[in-house]
Amino acid sequence: MSFPASAPVLPDVRRALAVFAHPDDVDFGCAGTIAGWVDEGIDVAYLIVTRGDTGGFDDTPREELPAQREAEQRAAAAVVGVHRVDFLDGHPDGLLASGPELRRQIAAAIRRFRPDRVLTSSPLRRWEILTGPSHPDHLAVGEATTCAVYPDSRNRFAFPELLAEGLEPWVVREIWYAGGPGPDHVVDVTDRVDQKIAAMRAHHSQTAHLDVEAWVRDLLGGIAGNAGLPAGRLAEAFTVLRTE
Repeated sequence: MSFPASAPVLPDVRRALAVFAHPDDVDFGCAGTIAGWVDEGIDVAYLIVTRGDTGGFDDTPREELPAQREAEQRAAAAVVGVHRVDFLDGHPDGLLASGPELRRQIAAAIRRFRPDRVLTSSPLRRWEILTGPSHPDHLAVGEATTCAVYPDSRNRFAFPELLAEGLEPWVVREIWYAGGPGPDHVVDVTDRVDQKIAAMRAHHSQTAHLDVEAWVRDLLGGIAGNAGLPAGRLAEAFTVLRTE
């Protein structure tokens, strides 16, 4: 199973909400693209489902890691010009599932922020690479976010308690998937690669063991080359679908 071909990108997006499982997911996959959106005047916000307490590569006490990773994500977001970063509570890192409560919370965030575009992880697994993009938490958040986009956030009879909280239905018009099979919408991020590298380095607990610049240039150079961009260009890739 794969995605259909990407739709043309909407020309009039004013707000975009990025929904991901862990601190650092958005920066590994999308920081260059988001920096470009901010430069275009799009108001971008993040919704992070966990605080990544099962991540890390050092001896930091587990009880200290959630606060550290939250601070890292806020610092990384600021690098690309994003200043609204919300976290959900009550969802265990490593054991996420696309259940009603997660869908309700994401739908509430959509109704609250009212984005034209939602960016999230792919709900479809890439069988050629079981690590990284195909982490079960990523798949679960991609599925829950897709359900929150349709039908939950636009259906006034879904989660009626949201109406009581003053959260009126909202139609997201476009959804971008990161990390899925066969992404065909390529974004040239060459001019924003320094921001992406800095955002990734802000996640010190996750990237201190990496040569971040070499990792970024190798991965993004490969994406650009496979898309036929000129030598030396760097790119991120997505699948873009309309939801109307």
